[in-house]
Amino acid sequence: MKTIEYPKREEWKDIVERPHLDVSQLNYTVSQVLSDIRQNGDKAVMEYERKFDHVELESLAVTEAEIDEAFNNIDSDLLEAIRLAHSNISKFHESQRFEGSKIETCPGVTCWQKSVAIEKVGLYIPGGTAPLFSTVLMLATPAKIAGCEEIVLCTPPNREGKVNAAILAAARVAGVSKIFKAGGVQAIGAMAYGTESIPKVYKIFGPGNQYVMAAKQQVSLHDVAIDMPAGPSEICVIADETSNPTFVAADLLSQAEHGTDSQVIMITTSKEMARLVEKEVDAQLQTLPRKELAMKTLENSKIVVVKDKDEAMALSNAYAPEHLVIGTDDYEVLAGKVINAGSVFLGKYACESAGDYASGTNHTLPTHGYALAYNGVNLDSYNRKITFQHLTKEGIESIGHAVELMAEAEQLDAHKRAMSFRINS
Repeated sequence: MKTIEYPKREEWKDIVERPHLDVSQLNYTVSQVLSDIRQNGDKAVMEYERKFDHVELESLAVTEAEIDEAFNNIDSDLLEAIRLAHSNISKFHESQRFEGSKIETCPGVTCWQKSVAIEKVGLYIPGGTAPLFSTVLMLATPAKIAGCEEIVLCTPPNREGKVNAAILAAARVAGVSKIFKAGGVQAIGAMAYGTESIPKVYKIFGPGNQYVMAAKQQVSLHDVAIDMPAGPSEICVIADETSNPTFVAADLLSQAEHGTDSQVIMITTSKEMARLVEKEVDAQLQTLPRKELAMKTLENSKIVVVKDKDEAMALSNAYAPEHLVIGTDDYEVLAGKVINAGSVFLGKYACESAGDYASGTNHTLPTHGYALAYNGVNLDSYNRKITFQHLTKEGIESIGHAVELMAEAEQLDAHKRAMSFRINS
């Protein structure tokens, strides 16, 4: 990791910059695959499964027998952990239910909102180097609570054509409707356009590599909504002389092991803590199974020493991290200064892993600075708010003339007449 001491404000722009890749060729490749999926459906999906996931498939759908087999063979302790996480995720998202109320804005004019679930949602669950069964819980649980009628899940199979058992078990626990063996761009295209096997959905959720993210953004232009634009995972840890260097190093490495395009950053008011954490990162790195991945990530990562806590929080807010860990004794004070972040972890014991798995909060979060404007997935992500208004004769008397004047001023005569006819009646 690169250590930067007491940077000037004009240097912050470079500090908060994420790694960039030339995606022009990537976007072209993605568009070609999506076009093929749109035109050729299941046949194209199976061809890309053969090409990218190196598997010959006779059918894309996961059968009930396959889910039963996974459910019966999964380690019982892991299944209990999945159920515990599902329970906590359910509790947290149940608390987010919207309760609308009718408001009389003026005599005879009543307005209100109703929350309505999106009927069909698609969940993308990466397989690859880390089958993210926890993401199944994070995406399917609020979808079920919201009342989505159809919850479609796509995930890549292994070379034997089987889906990871924990993914299938989590899908059953969380209430997924249909599961399909499809990964990468082909999965996104199939859910966006619909194929003979895979239903078209109205909104797609889930993380993925740069190809998946590019595919989600492309299909969102015309065909389907998506949860958020997102990229590689990241973490920012704020530390001082009261922090635990072993914990801080572990938090940094927990994100560094995601992939080479991830990024981690530590902001500290203590030069000594910076030294201790760097030493601890090196020590812990040696025993990590995903050491090579983490080492490449650390090449893009930084330790920044700042003069005080106000500057630390200002730099963190400029960075707008996906995950923010405040591992200091005065975390409550600093929490009040958080403006831009996806999910925040307070105190020495609140590791980011807790939110990734079982605390109850959602781990599908904005990355790459999108936390400046986006929030993570929550119950509202699966609903639409439909507005209603009801006018009586008294309501026409209250606002009718104002509507006429405003429509006339905008030179929209038909708008004016729609109100005038009612007034004159």
